[in-house]
Amino acid sequence: MSFTDPQTITISAVTTPLPRVSVGDDKSEYQSGDGLLTLSASHTYGKRTRRMVRFDTSKLAPDAFRPSENVKVSMSNYIVFDLPTAGYTPAEALAVWVGFKTQLAASSDALIVKLLGGES
Repeated sequence: MSFTDPQTITISAVTTPLPRVSVGDDKSEYQSGDGLLTLSASHTYGKRTRRMVRFDTSKLAPDAFRPSENVKVSMSNYIVFDLPTAGYTPAEALAVWVGFKTQLAASSDALIVKLLGGES
């Protein structure tokens, strides 16, 4: 089953629709009309179950070596739930996620600001 189509994302007060562009047995992908923003969700099954949601973004920026020219640069961030095949219910995994998300968002995302600044 796929997420609602379209998905939307808001970055710096700009909301962008992400219609579904691909769907497979264990993966769906949503992308902006210009192809610069992509949201994907996937599931991998084996000795452990991995569930991932990933966001990729690209933009044009001045080339560091030729500032008068632009190059396409990109970044990604993603969340992976790495679960044993048995032992954690969805509710228990959700409780772990809520605690983790709360820690990351505390004090105006202070932990993430420090991480992006190179602290660990």
